[in-house]
Amino acid sequence: MGKVLDEDLIYEVLSVVEEIPRGRVATYGQIARLIGREKNARLVGKVLSQAEYYGKYPCHRVVNHAGRLVPGWQEQKYLLLQEDVSFRDDNHVDLKKFIWDC
Repeated sequence: MGKVLDEDLIYEVLSVVEEIPRGRVATYGQIARLIGREKNARLVGKVLSQAEYYGKYPCHRVVNHAGRLVPGWQEQKYLLLQEDVSFRDDNHVDLKKFIWDC
């Protein structure tokens, strides 16, 4: 069984995600840097995979370092399109235009 995540860490990550403006995206690494854990981008992804248990957060606004969407999460692209975020191709957000400048 995997390690249980610390609730303080979970809420720290989710509070940053909550700040991502509509029509913008952040990367896992960017969020990790903002919480002072710059080498823990994967940990951010782990937290976000469990975010639904902690409330409603705009996790669809988080992509990987190349702008790639979460594999298998079809709704993510739809939600971003609703916010007028455009894509370089089917699976990658145009980070040059839509990265959150925080």
